[in-house]
Amino acid sequence: MNKKLKLEELNRLSIEDFKKSAKDPIIVLLDNVRSLNNIGSVFRTCDAMGISKVYLCGITAQPPHREIRKTAIGATKSVDWEYAENALEIIKKYKKLNYSLIAVEQTSKSISLENYAYNMGKTLLIFGNEIDGVSQNLIDECDISLEIPQYGTKHSMNISVTTGIIIWTLKMQKISNQR
Repeated sequence: MNKKLKLEELNRLSIEDFKKSAKDPIIVLLDNVRSLNNIGSVFRTCDAMGISKVYLCGITAQPPHREIRKTAIGATKSVDWEYAENALEIIKKYKKLNYSLIAVEQTSKSISLENYAYNMGKTLLIFGNEIDGVSQNLIDECDISLEIPQYGTKHSMNISVTTGIIIWTLKMQKISNQR
């Protein structure tokens, strides 16, 4: 029989154990993200995927906030995060630290996600505003732009969905390369 597991059967890490655990060298930067539910969902994804840190920049709201908490379900306590008003300063900081800087945006030179080979190194993923996307001044500082192929009539996806797809794809590439 295929039995659904109860929460206590999932053997999840405690917050303390999660904080001590090894993380992938991926940092997520959210710039000017308006939706508190999207912010919470990104935190939850970053917890599930073992991401090192989240930066909240510009108008992006910060925990604690009821609407963030509703979708994060505690992930704001497990995932390291920091607020910085200016995303460009954070990007320049991580450029000096030799991180790969990746704008998740449709650009004239963006690489389709299925054609991207993740090098498993230090990576800063930049996600932008739900309407305007990643701003051009941030794209200009990045090494590459990644986009998710889309086959319908819309030209974009929800930022929390996009974050999940990008991180999951990178994680799967890492696991495949380790086999």
